[in-house]
Amino acid sequence: MSYDLAVWEGERPANNKIAGRVFDDLYDRYLDGEAEEPPSERIAAYVTALLERWCDITEDKEETSPWSVGPLIDCASGPLIYFGMGWSWAEEASAYAADLADVMGLVCFDVQQNQLRP
Repeated sequence: MSYDLAVWEGERPANNKIAGRVFDDLYDRYLDGEAEEPPSERIAAYVTALLERWCDITEDKEETSPWSVGPLIDCASGPLIYFGMGWSWAEEASAYAADLADVMGLVCFDVQQNQLRP
């Protein structure tokens, strides 16, 4: 089981309900349909920054990666990345991922809590 976050490009939604709808729309368009696209430059840069902090799980020889799937970039399509982390890492890794998204001007959405972060 994993703790999941979604990060995307765009204006920060006004509230959690709108953010949930935006996430659903983006997920349907970029991850659930046939029209998967390469990650946008900003999302690719975000993934690169995450992997500078913790290695990709596919390269994790010391079991220090929080990511539950890999390669992490494969979780991204267009302006969206939807990725998971192990529960034991959820607090630390999700806080870092949310703060990084904010610094990079991206929207971070907690899928479990159906709410915006931070």
